[in-house]
Amino acid sequence: MEIITKFLEKNGLVFAFLVVGLIIYLSGIISEKLTNKKIPGSAIAIIAGLVLAYMGGIYSGGEKGISDIKIFSGFASMGGSMLRDFAIVSTAMGASFLVMKRTGWVGALSLFLGIILSFLGGVIVALIWGYTDAISLTTIGAGACTYIVGPVTGAAIGASSDVIALSIAAGVVKAVVVTIGTPFIAKYIGLNNPYTAMVFGGLMGTTSGVTAGLAATDPKLVPYGALTATFYTGLGCLSCPSILFLIMKLFFV
Repeated sequence: MEIITKFLEKNGLVFAFLVVGLIIYLSGIISEKLTNKKIPGSAIAIIAGLVLAYMGGIYSGGEKGISDIKIFSGFASMGGSMLRDFAIVSTAMGASFLVMKRTGWVGALSLFLGIILSFLGGVIVALIWGYTDAISLTTIGAGACTYIVGPVTGAAIGASSDVIALSIAAGVVKAVVVTIGTPFIAKYIGLNNPYTAMVFGGLMGTTSGVTAGLAATDPKLVPYGALTATFYTGLGCLSCPSILFLIMKLFFV
């Protein structure tokens, strides 16, 4: 047992990918067998990940969730900024401006509206929580855009670690809600063609949530929603720590 433990500790990143793969695989089975795919496997996997992170933090008494346990230390690298930024770049490289143009000005407008509305929603919630400084409000507002935009913005403007954590939590909650809610509201909002899928991706923005939600609705719509959602993340990373932060400083200290 000691040999196995040391082996897993030395190959932490590989073991982390293995654990995530198993979680996704089991989540897919649970989604199909127990919920008849009404709840996407990705949503179940996200919830399972949150539960494991919480249990890991309670068990170890640390601050990094399950990665505080030695054999799961690879999750610190897997969930770190390097792989996160690499994922953003690699996803964006697969997007095409020529395809995006097919939605016309509505597609572009959905991106800006999606970021502004989500940002304002996050700021309002942050104010309710008692935050009044521009840095915290901007970071949490950015997190309401996506759980990637939040930490990127927080790191850029010097937010504290607890505020960055809240921004990530806000983005994760949004991703889970979009993932689970998309199949249920699709027929009411006409989400049944590539055009509306691209607008939906631009408004929601969370790539993981939009992709999983559209996959549960109609797999053929996934590439279109993911396309604008990818641009949403990039645009959010550019606008939140710059333009939106400067605007927030005009009204808050």
